[in-house]
Amino acid sequence: MHPILFRIPLPKMPLKLWWALAAVAAIAAIYAILGARRKDRGTAAVALVVGLCAGAAGYVFREAKYEAANLPIYSYGVMLGLSLVVGWYLTLTLAERDGLPKETMANCYVITALAAILGSRVLYVVTNPDEFKQASDFFALRRGGLVAYGGFLGGYLGSWLYLRAHKIRLMPWADVAVPSLASGLLITRIGCYLFGCDFGKRLSSDAPAALKKLGTFPHWAPGTLEGSEGAPAFARHLDIVGKHTPAGDELIKMGHSFPVHPTQIYESLVGLGLLVLLLAQRKHQRFRGQIFFLFAFGYGYLRFLIEILRDDSERGEFGPMMGEHWLISGSLLVMSVAFVFGISLGITNAKARNVARVLAFVPPIVAFIALRPISFGKQQAVQLSTSQWIGLLSAVICAYFYAKFWETARRSPKLAMGLESLGDIKPSADDVGPRRKRDEDEEDEDESDDEKSAAEGDEDDAPKKKPAKKKGLVAKKKVDGETDEEGDASKKTSSDDATAKEDEPAETG
Repeated sequence: MHPILFRIPLPKMPLKLWWALAAVAAIAAIYAILGARRKDRGTAAVALVVGLCAGAAGYVFREAKYEAANLPIYSYGVMLGLSLVVGWYLTLTLAERDGLPKETMANCYVITALAAILGSRVLYVVTNPDEFKQASDFFALRRGGLVAYGGFLGGYLGSWLYLRAHKIRLMPWADVAVPSLASGLLITRIGCYLFGCDFGKRLSSDAPAALKKLGTFPHWAPGTLEGSEGAPAFARHLDIVGKHTPAGDELIKMGHSFPVHPTQIYESLVGLGLLVLLLAQRKHQRFRGQIFFLFAFGYGYLRFLIEILRDDSERGEFGPMMGEHWLISGSLLVMSVAFVFGISLGITNAKARNVARVLAFVPPIVAFIALRPISFGKQQAVQLSTSQWIGLLSAVICAYFYAKFWETARRSPKLAMGLESLGDIKPSADDVGPRRKRDEDEEDEDESDDEKSAAEGDEDDAPKKKPAKKKGLVAKKKVDGETDEEGDASKKTSSDDATAKEDEPAETG
């Protein structure tokens, strides 16, 4: 593993930051003009804002420059770019299948991606302000420094603003976008692993050898990354034992960190699992927003568990200090209750649903037993990390709305899968049966009414035709050939007589 994949040779001249920002402003201006010509006010407005921000940033950082013999391409930056490309194709494919406007969704993806990167960076800056000595450090994204939850919140806000301008509901878009978030976790966390950030706590001495090997991060060669002795795990362990101590010398001699939990790999596998789950759930989707709520709950719960194993100092912690066994197990218990009354409704098999509800309470019980201090031992007081707080709150909120939308979908399944928001659906008080059944009954009633109207119309259009036959038959019984109508009846009678005569020889023969 290494933070730099390769290096690009550069000309022997300084590269100015404002050049790149000016290019962004020019591209944004083109988008704004095209949007104005198409009368697409949303795209034009967003592009105009992006262009103005890029232009302002270019003016502020007009003196910033980069001088070096080559440009390093960082592994995290490459994986981030790859995740955006994969997410683009995945999101637009799903959007087209769901009947969403492809061009609008393409523009929304770009806006969402930019807002997600901005949000993830802002949350990282808020939780790690000491790492940013000057304003230009904010744009140094190639080495990482992004928080996943900041990206989710930023992307959610950006897409909401864009879709609101286009008068398109958010939930249908959210359902097709969250699979790309899962694939993004799968890919970007591999970038984290290659760089060495977001590492876990030290492994025990009896941990499997393969796991120890995965969780060992190297001491980089001098000059690999400015201001760092090695991978973040190695640098942290060196700070703990002391750089100029026998333990520190031993650590440098080993050339790598102590074995730790490779939490980057854990979270990458979480992304893979969520991606498979979301794509499978689409086949059984009952309402718009179901895929989004499932992802938000699942990631919030699993991220909370992974955070227990994290050991990097960049996560940010706040909130009440409590005994670890009470705080962790209590938080898991809250999410278990949220699962029982919310997300578990999506398990249609009653037996499997009941089993899942019982198993939901196993993690908080196991956490309480595992983290409980020994008898007369001193309990360890901890705080929840920023990501744990966001995961806990988002899981509870999404479970609540999942249950609410599920009930609405049960009452009105046809409307629940429409592209309109479920918030606009207001079933009547007697709307307790499946909506589809009621629609079919109404169609049958309409068809019956149409048939009655058609029959009445026929009688109005030809009032003499049917009575003519009746009059003719009656007149035949009275006097033959008395009227034209009677004549018609006589012809019919003569025809019948002729037929009877033809049949007589056959009968006698």
